[in-house]
Amino acid sequence: MSHKGILIVISGFSGAGKGTLVRKLMEKYDEYALSVSMTTRAPRPGEREGVEYFFTDKEHFEETIRQNGLIEYASYCGNYYGTPRAYVEKQLAEGKNVILEIEIQGALKIKSQFPESLLLFLTPPSGEELKRRLEGRKTESEEVIAKRLARAVEESEGVEAYDYIVVNDKLEECVEEVHSLVDAARRAPLRQEAFLRKIREELQRFTKGAD
Repeated sequence: MSHKGILIVISGFSGAGKGTLVRKLMEKYDEYALSVSMTTRAPRPGEREGVEYFFTDKEHFEETIRQNGLIEYASYCGNYYGTPRAYVEKQLAEGKNVILEIEIQGALKIKSQFPESLLLFLTPPSGEELKRRLEGRKTESEEVIAKRLARAVEESEGVEAYDYIVVNDKLEECVEEVHSLVDAARRAPLRQEAFLRKIREELQRFTKGAD
């Protein structure tokens, strides 16, 4: 069967562990490529330009929108986030499974443009655990944490649009679960168009030869 790359959207509540999950997944398997998002928010400690994000200002971000340089973008907690078009299209063409780590607004836009994309929603095992993780980062004020928890309430209403919910309790098990879901999704008929076309053409030749 074909191993054509698919577009994987990983969303989740802030504090669910999306970044850590994606990092571990890519360390273990070489078939994934991470789409680096563009954002207007300030870098967190340890984040590098062009690795975790492309950091920019509002004016440049809005100019990129006008030039159709993003396949999706959204505003979240006062900042813009968006997915650069050129990188994603290049990696998909080369057969890589491209991971987009984006929030729910962007995920739904991606699904409308790429119906064959796989949407995964990552969540901790409980709301209490989410609050504990946000506080444990010690990188944000109580006011920002409160905003993120309020946002989580809103996001919880849109999870039904995703293909699968993944509970991030034990990290290693979570990594394996995501990889298994991607592996299964690759075999869905809508992601095997080239393979099905080849089989049909062969069968048609056999039928003609029998006439």
